[in-house]
Amino acid sequence: MTQSGAADIDPEDDRPESATQRADRNWNEILQELRVTQTGTQLISGFLLAIAFQQRFGTLDAFQVGFYLVLVLLAAGATGLGLAPVALHRQLFRHHEKAQTVAIANRLLKITLALVALLTSGVVSFVFDVTLGPTAAILAGCGILLVLALLLLVFPARVLSRLRRRADADRPPVPGAPRP
Repeated sequence: MTQSGAADIDPEDDRPESATQRADRNWNEILQELRVTQTGTQLISGFLLAIAFQQRFGTLDAFQVGFYLVLVLLAAGATGLGLAPVALHRQLFRHHEKAQTVAIANRLLKITLALVALLTSGVVSFVFDVTLGPTAAILAGCGILLVLALLLLVFPARVLSRLRRRADADRPPVPGAPRP
């Protein structure tokens, strides 16, 4: 994305908005996505933090305790990454850098989603390990990670690809251009 946000302009978008209005709209959309992500991350974090105060926590082996602590760190990292765009916005507020803020926040949100996917898979693995054992933990964790990869990466990419193909098919042919 350029400083003005020109790379963010969809030539087929007929909204009459300035670059500033577009940056404001994009920022609001990112904030909504961050709210959803933060809610899920906070619920998982609360679940993880409560585990340490349960009686059964003392029965965990060294690997399970280590895995638990890695999950707590992942939760803290996802929470921090989810807060980073807000901190960036606070720092750049009134410096006319909304397009740059949106571009950076977009990248941070994508990283946050990846961390939340790893965290979710890890929590599932942890619960299965404690309740059913390591084999079930590996199968469940890998299964959830695969499902999340499909939902968070493959599905959106396929939808975008389909939309682009449809847009290309609906576009009138350019005179003199070779046919596909």
